[in-house]
Amino acid sequence: MPEDAASARSGTPRGLASFQEFWPHYLREHAKPATRALHFAGTGLALVLLLVAAAALTWWLVPAAVVAGYLFAWIGHFAVERNRPATFSYPAWSLLGDLRMFWLWVQGRLDAELRRAGVLPGAGARQ
Repeated sequence: MPEDAASARSGTPRGLASFQEFWPHYLREHAKPATRALHFAGTGLALVLLLVAAAALTWWLVPAAVVAGYLFAWIGHFAVERNRPATFSYPAWSLLGDLRMFWLWVQGRLDAELRRAGVLPGAGARQ
C-alpha cells in the first residue's frame, strides 16, 4: 500500500522526523477528555504494576502492566476518540507520548500543552 494511503487510513502522518514533530499530533489524537482519562488510568495502573513487580520480584506482573496500559488506551482510541492508536505507526514515540502526557497531567501542566497543539482541554474539541 502506498505510504500516503496508509497514512490517510490510519490518521497518523507518516514521515515525522522527530518526537518534537510527533508530539502535537499525539495530543490532537487525544482531544477528548475521556480518551485522556482512560490513558491516565492505564498508564497509572501499568506504572503501579511495574513498581510492584520490581519490589516483589513478581515478574509475571510485567506483561500484565503492558496489557493494562494498552487496553485502557486502545479502548479510548477505538470507542471514544474513534481513531487508530499511533502505536501502530510510531510505537516508541507513542509510548514516550503516553508517559509525557501522564507526567504533564500529574504536574498540572497538560492543559497548556493541549492548547499549544490546538486542543481545547476541557471540551475535547479541536480549535
